[in-house]
Amino acid sequence: MKRAWQDVAMSTPAMNLMTALRSGHSTSPRLTWYGPDSERVELSGRVLDNWVAKTSNFLQDELDARPGTRLRLDLPAHWKSLVWALAAWQLGMEVVLDDGDAELLVTDNPDGGSGFDAVVAVPLAALAMKWPGDLPAGVLDYAAEVRLHGDVFMAHEEPDGGLAAISGGSAPHSHSELLDSFADTLEGGVRLLVRASEGLEAALSHALGAWKEDGSVVLVHADVEVSQHLLENERVSGPAS
Repeated sequence: MKRAWQDVAMSTPAMNLMTALRSGHSTSPRLTWYGPDSERVELSGRVLDNWVAKTSNFLQDELDARPGTRLRLDLPAHWKSLVWALAAWQLGMEVVLDDGDAELLVTDNPDGGSGFDAVVAVPLAALAMKWPGDLPAGVLDYAAEVRLHGDVFMAHEEPDGGLAAISGGSAPHSHSELLDSFADTLEGGVRLLVRASEGLEAALSHALGAWKEDGSVVLVHADVEVSQHLLENERVSGPAS
């Protein structure tokens, strides 16, 4: 049986997935984040695609990223880290989850970033318009920069599905394998609870598994209690396995 992300004639599964998310039930919640201090962020398919498109354009236009460029994603499981992974995969980039070699570093701790072509600092507060404080020389402020980029992404180069998409976790996967062997196998239309305490690799696998089945994700920070009220309010239909 074909899924929505398989019906779109694009270059890689990640690009197909974003097209499906912004075109099918685009105003429905696709990613909901619960963070510390009563923080709640809800992204519809259209808004999620907007964030991903802006981030992809930032990567391509400002950092000269292209298919095969390696990006070390030094962030916890968070709604912004999911955006960054999707943006990188749209470009055909490799997301590196450990301290392996990479050209670009995306981090919430920019003081230790050296040996990269570029370092991007990501403030994790939901309403952050810029990095809170001074940044090391040469470090780019994601919150300040990303809003300047376009809402629609057009790749300059066609990605190759055989290129590495993710490494540094339990097993490497190519772009053509992201929605098959890396993404979780889940029921259609699931509203999935994902605990950030499981780590970024698990969050990415769970989220891709939900989205490819036309579902959505509720991602919860480790400091937030998963109460019955939260589960009922968000209409959660499945916990992460």
